[in-house]
Amino acid sequence: MIQETFKNKKILVVGGAGFVGSNLILQLLENEPAEVLVVDNLLSSEACNVPVAPNIRFVYGSITDDNVLRSIPNDLDYAFHLACYHGNQSSIANPLADHENNTLTSLKLFERLKEIKGLQKVVYAAAGCAVAEKTFENAVATSEDAPVSLFHDSPYSISKLIGEMYGNYYHKAHGLPFVKARFQNVYGPREILGAGRWRGTPHTVWRNVTPTFVWKALDHLALPLENEGLSSRDFIFVEDMAQGLMCCALAGKSSETYNLASGKETTIAELANLINVATGNPTPPQLFPARDWDRSGKRFGSTEKANADLGFRAEVDIAEGIGRLVEWTKKNHALIASCMERHAPFMAD
Repeated sequence: MIQETFKNKKILVVGGAGFVGSNLILQLLENEPAEVLVVDNLLSSEACNVPVAPNIRFVYGSITDDNVLRSIPNDLDYAFHLACYHGNQSSIANPLADHENNTLTSLKLFERLKEIKGLQKVVYAAAGCAVAEKTFENAVATSEDAPVSLFHDSPYSISKLIGEMYGNYYHKAHGLPFVKARFQNVYGPREILGAGRWRGTPHTVWRNVTPTFVWKALDHLALPLENEGLSSRDFIFVEDMAQGLMCCALAGKSSETYNLASGKETTIAELANLINVATGNPTPPQLFPARDWDRSGKRFGSTEKANADLGFRAEVDIAEGIGRLVEWTKKNHALIASCMERHAPFMAD
């Protein structure tokens, strides 16, 4: 079904040099598209992540640039909007940069895409954390119709919801075939610590918890467990996420929302133990207080709607996924180290 649908199609991937975008492109290439247009300003990604193929066209720049927008073909079939200002803590440090790279990107992209009448689907990377209940008690699966609060922990969370709202508006006002794919905690190969340019905080280097833990565990360092590791997340392997995004493009209904999730709750302490075992790290974790800005202690996503409507189900177990990430990290150690070292002068300040 996927091969028949994407074959000979023109596809836009905004943020395609990121680790989710590059994994998506690899799977799209298996389906023989006519062209994959990749747009990325490399703010938090690396050009080496973009696959090389005759049908790949890479445009370096922001999707807010009018020249870049004009480069989008008018016979585009599918668009995946994955660009963002990574991530919560960077957005807290610089809300204006978050607005520039999260909110304005969505608005200008949708304004351009409304002109493309043959467009079959626009898939937007929404954030599950923006709608999850804020609790440190027992979590229940977050459904797609969960209520949305007007009070949020970070500008990132706010801008991700604004992107959903703009997409809904362009669907209603202009018929944009817009689908929201709510990400959970994606992990896996091709997420490079230190990727991109300095963004004002050490989280430029220490990105998401999983690659950070893997890197430190390979050096036999103590993994830092904030809130004693009691917080929980829904971890989904990046290749499963890429499949889910393609399912949203093929079977998602315009204006609808779909969780792309494993549906399984894993505490950060359990994650640390899996990583320590996979890396052979003998050093026990170190306990720290909870982050003062983060009130989302425990969460995981409901998978019922995505399974019923899209036929999507995450396949990679977290233990298998961690093992594959550890092996990728070992093979790409030099690349990751060079990206991290780029920011050493800033980290020392």
